[in-house]
Amino acid sequence: MSERDYYEVLGVSRNASDAELKKAFKKLAMKYHPDRNPDDPSANEKFKEAAEAYEILSDSEKKSAYDQFGHAGVQGMGGGQGAGFQDFNFGDIFGDIFGDVFGGRSSSGRAARGQDLQYNIELSLKEAILGVKKTIKIPIDKSCRECSGSGAKPGSSPVTCSQCNGMGQVRMQQGFFSVQQPCNTCRGEGRIIKDHCNICRGAGVTKETKSLSVSIPSGVDNGDKVRLSGEGSAARGGHTGDLYVAIQISPNEIFEREGRDLYFEAPIPFEIAVLGGTINVPGLESKIALKIPAYTQTGKIFRIKGKGAASVRDSRRGDLLCRVVVETPVNLSKAQIKIFEEFAKSTSGDEHHPMKQSFKNASDQFHNK
Repeated sequence: MSERDYYEVLGVSRNASDAELKKAFKKLAMKYHPDRNPDDPSANEKFKEAAEAYEILSDSEKKSAYDQFGHAGVQGMGGGQGAGFQDFNFGDIFGDIFGDVFGGRSSSGRAARGQDLQYNIELSLKEAILGVKKTIKIPIDKSCRECSGSGAKPGSSPVTCSQCNGMGQVRMQQGFFSVQQPCNTCRGEGRIIKDHCNICRGAGVTKETKSLSVSIPSGVDNGDKVRLSGEGSAARGGHTGDLYVAIQISPNEIFEREGRDLYFEAPIPFEIAVLGGTINVPGLESKIALKIPAYTQTGKIFRIKGKGAASVRDSRRGDLLCRVVVETPVNLSKAQIKIFEEFAKSTSGDEHHPMKQSFKNASDQFHNK
């Protein structure tokens, strides 16, 4: 093993805290772990060097001896040349990341868990906002009724695996440390079925199509998922997984949704735009009477409070926002056209067309620059 300074190996200062030491070693171990670098012998050496440094510096007694006397001070204490790491607790450092490799976790005593499933359901905008109940049918692995999910023929029982003694894992020596791997004999289950169930043939599950009633809460949006605990696939002798119902909302011809608010456009007759009046606009539950003031222009947006969408987090409704478009009348008779001609003559003054005059002024200013 290299005689490099242990602090230099980990890239930390001499007053580094325990947390800083642990973080530094974890970073190096993840980078140089032999399983991640099978074709790089130097990575294995760097990994062992980092492990040696951390073993010494993470132990207060060994660290004190090293700080005073260097590598000579830790000879025979698990550091320096020939340091041994068989009892080093890698699992404490890596937890779920490398726990299986370093023996930090074991599958013994754990019941298997069935697979989680996802079902994509398409909803209308109205269903998504107001909530709805839907019946769905899904293919699943169901616990076998014949053997109650054990996979063994009724009247018989699985036997403990003699290879792993029921642990589901076997320990193997790889270089300077030992690793745990799933037992090949029992496939990590810790037991072996000798007499298979005639129905499921030892699988513990059978294929079925399941019908479920799903309550979709109000306010869901695209990508939201409704979790149904225990409604996924079963596993042999274990727990059932969960079902996730993924929401997809079909496009709506009228509304566009932005968060809690709904936007739409509504045409208004020319005469209502001039004189004012009331039009009926669509709402989620029913039609809504919207008052249009006189002299309303295209692009005017009216806000109808509390008639938009809710959120799954709370029931507060957003707003409806209606953008009006003044519709020019078509298919006029000669008499109607004559009326409009007389009307146009009577409203030719700038005071009747403020937007027109404002645009003209801006255009003139642009061309005169």
